[in-house]
Amino acid sequence: MFDTLSDRLAATFKNLRGKGRLSEADIDATTREIRIALLEADVALPVVRAFIKQIKDRALGSEVSGALNPAQQIIKIVNEELIAILGGETRRLQYAKTGPTVIMLAGLQGAGKTTLAGKLGHWLKQQKHTPLLVACDLQRPNAVNQLQVVAERAGVAFYGPQPGNGVGDPVQVARDSIEYAKQKQYDVVVVDTAGRLGIDAELMQQAADIRAAVSPDEVLFVVDAMVGQDAVTTAQAFLEGVDFTGVVLSKLDGDARGGAALSVAHVTGRQIMFASNGEKVDDFDAFHPDRMASRILGMGDVLSLIEKAEQTFSQAEAEKMAAKLQGGGKDFTLDDFLSQLEQVRKMGSISKLLGMLPGMGQIREQINSIDDKDVDRVGAIIKSMTPAERTDPKIINGSRRARIAKGSGVGVGEVNNLVERFFEARKMMSAMASGKGIPGMPGIPGMGGGPKKSGKKAPVAKGKRKSGNPLKRAQEEAAAAQRKALGPAGQQPTADGGAFGLGAGKGPSDFQLPPEFKDLL
Repeated sequence: MFDTLSDRLAATFKNLRGKGRLSEADIDATTREIRIALLEADVALPVVRAFIKQIKDRALGSEVSGALNPAQQIIKIVNEELIAILGGETRRLQYAKTGPTVIMLAGLQGAGKTTLAGKLGHWLKQQKHTPLLVACDLQRPNAVNQLQVVAERAGVAFYGPQPGNGVGDPVQVARDSIEYAKQKQYDVVVVDTAGRLGIDAELMQQAADIRAAVSPDEVLFVVDAMVGQDAVTTAQAFLEGVDFTGVVLSKLDGDARGGAALSVAHVTGRQIMFASNGEKVDDFDAFHPDRMASRILGMGDVLSLIEKAEQTFSQAEAEKMAAKLQGGGKDFTLDDFLSQLEQVRKMGSISKLLGMLPGMGQIREQINSIDDKDVDRVGAIIKSMTPAERTDPKIINGSRRARIAKGSGVGVGEVNNLVERFFEARKMMSAMASGKGIPGMPGIPGMGGGPKKSGKKAPVAKGKRKSGNPLKRAQEEAAAAQRKALGPAGQQPTADGGAFGLGAGKGPSDFQLPPEFKDLL
């Protein structure tokens, strides 16, 4: 959703890099480009004005003029102001001290309240709570049935005594749900309310009556991130009519311009608490302004990636894999590889995961072209092998490869590629575990690697070609003439018999650096 905005900001900051000092004209040009980028992203005009004013005031101050790298200082200011616009610090749910915590969802029809109720229920369950979803949308056809299906998919409880479709009193259902939750010992009640295609008095009155009946601890306004400028008008109307406590963004995986996300929190003074970015029940998470600002500026979101990995990967399984790799990788089988692959797939789309890494915005097109079906195809190839073949891929000959290819619905070439890459990966693991470093890579301190030391002198290459660079070629010719003047040994003995002026009997092993060099080091 923020791709266009990210690209425009990246292009703006690129023009600043390399400048030792920034003039007032540079800052004016930069803020003008940022203003255009925000307006194109559908950010509300009052928000853009406030944002640009803050950046300009800080950029013209001493923090930029006295900075070693003014361009980086400008990026830092934009990042901090973007975090402030998005709400500042992460806002957590407020739970009731006694009795069930009541969370009421409000918003227009089509904003995604019912789907989001299931996602919120699933998220609360992961946080060790026992949520109950309550169907108070009795106007929209099949809204009650939809919430029941969503609750089953999320694995949480459902309460819907009324059939809906225009039948029943939503205020009474909401009131009864609190008593039901107390009896069944549910600690969080999520109330799904009705919406309309537009703001009207009946909608606001019903939402206000439900709020008065259940006294919710949190009222979450669900806003469709694809709506654009109208999201701000809707948010202000709901703020006056219902007085919500937090905002939830839905459909963040869309390709709209996303200005609503940057506008709602600033205009209403209520922070964004959650964001939904997909169709699955686990495509939902707490909203972190600092992480979102980092992603908009192309700096990635490594913390969210780590959290996803911690939720997905089993600690015992990770320790088992680490033990196998430390053993040189020889015990690492295709079964282990398949297990790791399946755990990565549980984390979500591969392209989304890569998008969380810093600097990935530069290769966004390549990342977006990654097909998750390719990963599934690798899994199908491995599953088409026998247990013996997975344990020892060396036994996979031509006829076995043809059988595996036929069983997994791929070509023999794909099976060959998978087996060859697996052996290369295992060889690299073995080399790293034994301290030899990565084959073909220069030595890294503490990891080994690099060329092997030998007592023999490396042979001098014959017929070395001359450089095409005139300056470099002149330097090479001067160096060759100097070597020729020094003789075949390549060194001229000094008066006291030592080479390179080290003195007789002094070699590289007992050479001492001058004191001033030692102090410097």
